[in-house]
Amino acid sequence: MPPFPSFTDTWHTSSYSRILPTRPELTTANKVVVITGGGTGIGAGIAHAFAASGCTRIALIGRRLEILAQTGNTITREFPQIEVLPCSADVTNKSQVDAAFNLIANKLGPIDILINNAGYISTGTVSDMDPDDSWTAFEIHVKGSIHVSQAFTRTKNATESFVVETSSIVIAVPPWPFAAAYTASKLAATKLWDFFRVENPSTRVISIQPGQIMTDMATKMGMEFEDPDDVDLPSHFVVWLVGPDARFLNGTFVCANWDVEELIARKDEYERTDLGTIKLEGFPCFKGAAS
Repeated sequence: MPPFPSFTDTWHTSSYSRILPTRPELTTANKVVVITGGGTGIGAGIAHAFAASGCTRIALIGRRLEILAQTGNTITREFPQIEVLPCSADVTNKSQVDAAFNLIANKLGPIDILINNAGYISTGTVSDMDPDDSWTAFEIHVKGSIHVSQAFTRTKNATESFVVETSSIVIAVPPWPFAAAYTASKLAATKLWDFFRVENPSTRVISIQPGQIMTDMATKMGMEFEDPDDVDLPSHFVVWLVGPDARFLNGTFVCANWDVEELIARKDEYERTDLGTIKLEGFPCFKGAAS
């Protein structure tokens, strides 16, 4: 049973044939991929998936250079033709982010695909949460997204580029216990990336719920999944999202557990309406002036 209502009848907990990164139509050969928060967990899984899809130039951004290097070495042992560039940077530090993106562009070339995956968990109720720790979530999710988006603007492929933002289903469900700061900061970040999409028409932007993955952040939040999802599910799903069949999902929020064939079956509805977007329920659908 899905842990929350599903948009598709089929609910996946592991990868499946339709999103395998080795499928020829999902190749990312000749692409430059950048992953923030790329050293561990979902970020590391996404890096491996892009390597499997034929990408030969991957940059990993994170605070701990030794962890990034370990992840890079793991990938290059399996895929020796790949260049993995570890870049130490704290996304809350603009000069570090700018330096990392400049290094990537100089060494690997213009960036085609950005995975905005850096994250932080702050727990507690609104009444008793630590203000400084709570604000760290905003610093990383919102301020970090501003720094990353601005650096990406200067270094991205001018013809076509892609952003996949690791968001969370908590922004779209009733209040989750002890997750006020995390939810509010994630919602703000997702909205910020939607503005970036409108302001940069050549860039496709999609926000995702990556699934129930047992990461360090999930453990910190006290989550204990009875049957956690396999990290290959969001990793492979992200590769599918930047492929040709997912163009209609530009500007939407999707869950990695949802079945892509069922999503494709509703392509016309996605393109005609505001399906899959963040909005006030009951408020009339309309296209903003900027979109």
